[in-house]
Amino acid sequence: MRVALDDCDWVAMAAASDSVVFQSREWLEFLAQTQGAEPVVASVMRGDEQVGWFTGAIVRRFGVRILGSPFAGWTTTWMGFNLDDGVDRWDACAALAPFAFGDLRCLHLELRDRQLVTPAPPSLGWAQSEPDTYLVDLAVPEDEVFGRMSSACRRAVRKAEKSGVVVELASGEDFAHEYYDQLRDVFAKQSLEPTYGVDRVVQLIRHLEPAGSVLLLRARSADGDSIATGIFPGGNGSAYFWGGASWRQHQGLRPNEAIFWHAMKCWKARGATVLEMGGGGDYKLRYGPREVTIPSFRRSRLPGMLALRDAAERVKRRGY
Repeated sequence: MRVALDDCDWVAMAAASDSVVFQSREWLEFLAQTQGAEPVVASVMRGDEQVGWFTGAIVRRFGVRILGSPFAGWTTTWMGFNLDDGVDRWDACAALAPFAFGDLRCLHLELRDRQLVTPAPPSLGWAQSEPDTYLVDLAVPEDEVFGRMSSACRRAVRKAEKSGVVVELASGEDFAHEYYDQLRDVFAKQSLEPTYGVDRVVQLIRHLEPAGSVLLLRARSADGDSIATGIFPGGNGSAYFWGGASWRQHQGLRPNEAIFWHAMKCWKARGATVLEMGGGGDYKLRYGPREVTIPSFRRSRLPGMLALRDAAERVKRRGY
């Protein structure tokens, strides 16, 4: 049953043990601004008893109405369900499809819930892909977190410190432009442009910073120049790497490693037990993560739509 955003118990939802920042009202409003998305929150019922929540958003792509939880291109890691202990997530998924295709009139549905176990029951008709992500364990003592980094990474952190690099907390929407200028320089190295505009960064800060749900970091050189930046949203025990950038001419001072190490310490001090770095990028291995596979699931109302979606994704990856 769909629930109006103003009627949601956001405090209770945020306190759920399986809650993530991407299910917050602030994140849904960020998606509404940057994706033209229509936020969706629904109560999960077992008979007359509410046993959880579902969070997602509706978008139109090529005229097709899609329920994403999340959807590709949203720079959103997980969404899915918040469920009471003992509630089977696949039972919730079985109820989600008729809700998406019936009540919400969507033709396609995508879901990535980090607590869904595989394989999906064949009878439910979900297609599955298996992207990887890197998780840095922050639950261990700080010196152990540092010790799990590669020796080269630890040397880089020490070099940054000896070179006078200082990492500081940043704030305000102007930070978005500072970050984005550096990001464009990163992409320019390969004659490319960033995959999103600066307004997405502005909206992220505008919606998450007042709630204390994002860590903005800046590395300065010994001369006081901003040479690298990083964006790390989080909450409820988990932190996430959303984006990082630096000026090429200063990378020899190793500001990126300094920022990651500072982010780990900051989020650990705030109670985070894990930093999720996303998949891809061999450079992430230097920070001592473990690689895990957390599947994405897709289901379409009409035959052949899954094949069209996969073809569109392949075209997007080739940059056509």
